[in-house]
Amino acid sequence: MSAPPSLPTAAVWSDLLDTALREDIGTGDVTSQLTIPADQLATAQIEARSDLVYCGWEVAREVFIRVDSSLECHCVPREGERVSGGSVLAKIHGNLRSILAAERTALNFLGRLCGVATHTRRFVDAIAGTSAKIVDTRKTIPGWRELDKYATAMGGAINHRIGLFDAILLKDNHIAAIGDVAAAVKTARERAPKHLWLQAEVESQADAVAAAEAGADSILLDNLPPDAMREIAQRLGARLVIEASGGIDLDNVRAVAETGVHRISIGALTHSAPVADVALEICDGGVAA
Repeated sequence: MSAPPSLPTAAVWSDLLDTALREDIGTGDVTSQLTIPADQLATAQIEARSDLVYCGWEVAREVFIRVDSSLECHCVPREGERVSGGSVLAKIHGNLRSILAAERTALNFLGRLCGVATHTRRFVDAIAGTSAKIVDTRKTIPGWRELDKYATAMGGAINHRIGLFDAILLKDNHIAAIGDVAAAVKTARERAPKHLWLQAEVESQADAVAAAEAGADSILLDNLPPDAMREIAQRLGARLVIEASGGIDLDNVRAVAETGVHRISIGALTHSAPVADVALEICDGGVAA
């Protein structure tokens, strides 16, 4: 069994948390300040309101700790675990004003990350038993790139390139600017550092063959019908990595996987993932400290 994905270091998402807390709390939670004694303690729990893949607890926990470092925060399920609606996800104990001040920001992060992981797992489950792998894209919320990709990995997907800097992907506009796919691949290959993965987007079997012969590591089949994907996979699948993309959803992803492509990249994993329904409830209102 492969090791679970690692959460990006806090340095990656620390500023996001600060921005989120600043925009929500501002100069202070006036409602709690007016209605709750400053020293009142309580125990709260975060609950799943629907089935989900648990993801992002350490980020949510950090929100509570930044608001009040004395809060006691405990995770219940394991990261990446499938959780049924109604399950308790975490428990928080401490100053009630602090818990309520952190609540919405923590749930925003947790709901987003659980949502992406859960949506991704649906695609992974849909192609179970095939040799294809689900791959994410760069269609992420600005500033959330590494967290979104952590969540897709927690859902069972493979991360594509992080950005424009860590792999070469010759898309239609690059190819049009140079003239044809073979010339684009050759130009990039001649100039690129050897360690950079080189992938070319193609829209026909002829272009797929040309890209392979020019030295591409992978071809990206853009919006091709399954029959065309199958023919290309049979012809070139032993020579390079074949990835399908464009117009793929839960209704047709298995048919795409069964064509023999190695990878299926899906922007919807991140750009259309529903936020998971998670909520915080006070289970013990406690007394003044």
